Formats: sequence, structure tokens, C-alpha cells
Amino acid sequence: MKALKASIRVAIAALALSLSLSAPSYAGEDEAGTLTMQMKELYRAGKYTEALPLAQKALALREKEFGSDDANVAMPLNDLGTIHYNLGQYPVAELLYKRSLAIREKTLGPDHAEVAAVLNNLGELYRAEAHYADAEPLLKRSIAISEKTGSPDDPSIVLALCNLAAVYSNQGRYDQAEPLFKRGLAILQKANGPDDPEATVLMSNLADAYIHRHRYADAERLLKRAMAVTEKAYGPDHPDVAQALNNLAALYARQGRNADAERLFKRSVATMEKTLGPDHPDIADVLENLADLYKDQGRYADAQQAIKRSIAIRGKAGSGPI
Repeated sequence: MKALKASIRVAIAALALSLSLSAPSYAGEDEAGTLTMQMKELYRAGKYTEALPLAQKALALREKEFGSDDANVAMPLNDLGTIHYNLGQYPVAELLYKRSLAIREKTLGPDHAEVAAVLNNLGELYRAEAHYADAEPLLKRSIAISEKTGSPDDPSIVLALCNLAAVYSNQGRYDQAEPLFKRGLAILQKANGPDDPEATVLMSNLADAYIHRHRYADAERLLKRAMAVTEKAYGPDHPDVAQALNNLAALYARQGRNADAERLFKRSVATMEKTLGPDHPDIADVLENLADLYKDQGRYADAQQAIKRSIAIRGKAGSGPI
């Protein structure tokens, strides 16, 4: 069972995008700034398709005003890359992140906090594509910069900590992943309190580490807590809620609670379809989990139908204009 396969993505990207709120040129004093603030509100609501044209226009205005390689262009490049990432358009996101990184390294130096933020985003993108050898050094460099420029308990370090932990988890290196997830969770809860929705990502992935150690009761407690916090923060139709449903369903599937697992997988798919559209890669992840559940029950026709749809979605992923 592909338990918690994509659970790290959405909230991490949300944290990375919110860093740009501190940029002086984004104070909403001109058209690009106003567009950016509107885009962020849509983004936080999980409305990535609606946020996309606003981010595109904000970038175009900044490039027209400052030129394509100016420091003021790095942040809108990063923001646009993050939206494409959340839409599953990874090749486009990679190009945008690389452009943003090159500008920041040139204008701010190699050890600036904003360089660390883009390194995290690019590293997470490679993790999502299973390019772990590319992801690991970028995320380690991001952590090193954050530790050098801030305190060990600065929430900004959590992004790269849990993405690096996810790299280890995806490779079955749970002994290395667990302490990183625990460190990140402790930092966020200390900084923002126990109901911080960003902390639910770490809860879910720490639960995954517990699952692989057969600590199912500990995992269920964390996953239910993550779902409750997410629904309270965002409402029932947010992409993060859909991922939380997938995660809890995957645990139930491992435990043989087939009816509960099927119900939650189907609800996860329906929520993702509503919020992300019918062809998002995260839907393929859940469909593959659902297919595994059907196979375990000998329901091979149902499994084949889920797999066919997953393959069709994967065939459409990765495209989209800048």
C-alpha cells in the first residue's frame, strides 16, 4: 500500500510562498503588488487555477518594470513556480525555480535566507519527482543556510527539515526521517501553537514513519489530529483535507479496515477533483492506493478501472504554459 504517498507537498509549498509577503515591493502599492496579494488569498484557499493568471501578470509587470534578471523579479518567479508545482506542472515549476535561484544567488549572495527558501522549493520538487539524489544536497544546503543565518528554532528551517525527512521516508530510511519530522513539529508547535495547520504535514509524515514501525495507534492519533486541525483551518473542501483523507484511509487499509479505507479514498478523490481539477497527479496517487485496496480484496475489475484512470492522469501531467 502506498501509504501517505504525497502528504508533504501542499502545506510545504504554502509556507514557502508566504515568505514573499515580507518583500517591500509586494506591499500592494502598485498593480503588481495588488495582484500578488490577491493571488496569495486564492492560493491559501487552494484555488491554484484561479491564482495562476494573477501570478503570471504580476511577474510580467515586474519584468517590464525592472528587467528579467533584477532582484525584484526573483520573488514572483518563485511564487509562480510554486503555483505550477501545486498544479502538478513540474517541468514548468523547475524552470521558474531555477531562474529565481540564479537571480537570488547573484544579487543576494549564496548564503542568504531567500536563497535557502528557493533551494527548499527546488529540492521538494525533485523529491516529488523521485529524483532523490538531486533533492538531498539542495535540502541539506537549505538547512545549513537557515541554521547559519537564524536560530535552530526558527520556523523557516522547518520547510527543508521535513522535505529532507520526506526524501528519507520515500527511500525507506525511516530512522533518519523520524527525528527530522519530530524536530520540525516541535519547532512549529512552539512558534504557532498546537492548532497550526502547517504542522499537520509533519504530523502526517511522522505518522507514516510510525506505520512502517507498526505503531498503528500512534499513527492513527496523529492522522486524526491532522485532519481535525486541517478542516478547522480550511474547511472540508481544501486540497489539504483531501490529502489527510488519503493518509487516514491508507492506515485503515493496512489494518484491514477495508470499508473505512474505501470510503475515505473515494472522498479524497472527490475533494481533489473539486478543488484541483480531474487530472491532477495527486488524484493518481489516491487512485493507486484505492486500486491496491481492491486487489487485496480480489476486486480486480474495480482495481483495473482505478489503474486505467491513474495512468490517463499521469499521461497528462507535466504540461502547461508559463
